[in-house]
Amino acid sequence: MVHKGIEYVVVPTAIPGIWKWQFRIGDLIKTGRTETRINLLAMRRVQLRIDRELKKSERKPAQ
Repeated sequence: MVHKGIEYVVVPTAIPGIWKWQFRIGDLIKTGRTETRINLLAMRRVQLRIDRELKKSERKPAQ
């Protein structure tokens, strides 16, 4: 899936209601888990995380 040009993956784990996610911004790879029974909510949470990381990277001065 893609959100704002960032490719991400959300997959269910063996434990019901737990989702693993991963995305990459440049050389930075972020991974994690979220707990929800609804797959669309899991995707939305990852999209919000991507938004936060993009905002953080905008604030850093270019070197």
